Amino acid sequence: MKSNEFKMSEKHLVAVLTGLMACIALGFLFLLFRSPTAVMAEPRVTDFAAEQAAGTIASGGGAQAAPTKAELVDIEGEFTQFDGKPGESQVDWPHFRGADHSNIVSGGTPLADSWEEGGPPVLWGPIDLGEGHGGAVAWKGRVYVMDYDKEKKGDALRCFSIKDGKEIWRRWYKAPTKNNHGVSRTTPAITENYTITIGPRCHVMCVDTETGSFQWGLDMVAEYGTEVPLWYTGQCPLIDGDTLVLAPAGTKSLFVGLEISTGSVLWETPTPGKWKMTHSSVIPMTLLGKKMYIYCADGGVAGVSAEEGDRGKLLWKSIAWSNKVTSPSPLKVNDHQIFLTAGNGSGSLMLELKQEGDEIKTETVFVHDKKNGFSCEQQTPILHQGHIFGVLPKSAGERREQFACLNLKGEFVWTSGNTERYGLGPFLMADGKIFILNDRNCELTMIKASLSGFEQLAKAKVLSGHDAWAPMALVDGKLLLRDSKQMICLDVSKK
Repeated sequence: MKSNEFKMSEKHLVAVLTGLMACIALGFLFLLFRSPTAVMAEPRVTDFAAEQAAGTIASGGGAQAAPTKAELVDIEGEFTQFDGKPGESQVDWPHFRGADHSNIVSGGTPLADSWEEGGPPVLWGPIDLGEGHGGAVAWKGRVYVMDYDKEKKGDALRCFSIKDGKEIWRRWYKAPTKNNHGVSRTTPAITENYTITIGPRCHVMCVDTETGSFQWGLDMVAEYGTEVPLWYTGQCPLIDGDTLVLAPAGTKSLFVGLEISTGSVLWETPTPGKWKMTHSSVIPMTLLGKKMYIYCADGGVAGVSAEEGDRGKLLWKSIAWSNKVTSPSPLKVNDHQIFLTAGNGSGSLMLELKQEGDEIKTETVFVHDKKNGFSCEQQTPILHQGHIFGVLPKSAGERREQFACLNLKGEFVWTSGNTERYGLGPFLMADGKIFILNDRNCELTMIKASLSGFEQLAKAKVLSGHDAWAPMALVDGKLLLRDSKQMICLDVSKK
């Protein structure tokens, strides 16, 4: 009996173990193939992966990890009135690269051909700014700069008098952003009634140009699935008539057109594939007889219609130029060609557009590599008399950081030589002259806008800082420029 009982117990044990293993296997299969747990739909506020890459919030675990939900930014923020009064100006510099986006001042105030030993006279400044690279614009005797207030941890649009540099008003909103080679990087856009800014984390703000009163705000990360670029956005807003044109380059839209007075959406262009935002800005051009908006995204370059009837329609796109980090904007060369360039080893490319029936096709004319060719890292080149001018990047071999002139065949005409290097500094053209700011030592150099060779006219140290990357602006002979922490106004007019 004991032997039979033992055998029965052994059989029961085997059965129990077999059943237990079967249950474990079934449980594993259930976990493997079950439907995922439902997630409540919530508005997208912050792309944490993008902002971790940009340095806005910390990555990893522990107390520094990103929170599960971000606070909405109150873009209206707060307003402060100061005692500055507007000056007077005959012309304006209303947006990035000036009135016609060429970075060339045509006509206007004659400029000095040389300077005294101390350099051009200082009209006002230097004025302290938050660390960054936001360029100035000027409108009706006022100067506007998109700044960052480190103490208040927020983006700040500041309005100054062009006469004496005194601050007139300031509007700021809290948007904590970690310093990553500076914070602010964009230039505002201005009309008679409205001023538009884009903050480093892609917050768009519209205020009254004269009073600074808040009109409306937009978070491109939340609305369009924009990923904040590494080192934050450098995209400057484009105003075309009553339309604000942006390139969110998010999961939803590549381009959007908004009514400037209300922020209401007028049109959208879907994002092709997985294209993303870069530091480049949207530039209006007329190509093949049709007005377009052109943008260099991470993934490709594209043009959409800027004409009534089909505004926002994708006209063409190319992946021949698809760099992750592009700061310069597209440069129109003629009716059918665009010059594209970037630093960080990207080189440059001349792109040709061809009308074939109802379609626009693209073709590469020439490509320059990063070491032996022409390219610009921070600044958009200038087109003048069928030639392209710009500062070469650090990766340009023996020509590194020299100022250079290129013909439209892709051939170097001249460079500034081994003794004249300018880092990654900005430049603009006016009155047959080119002004170049050395980004390292803040020396301002004036050269002749020549097709035959480099000819220096004057040079002077104008600021004491460094990282002078912001675009310059020129109004009535008043040159507005900055380094990473201070802004100054110089009188470069002819006496």
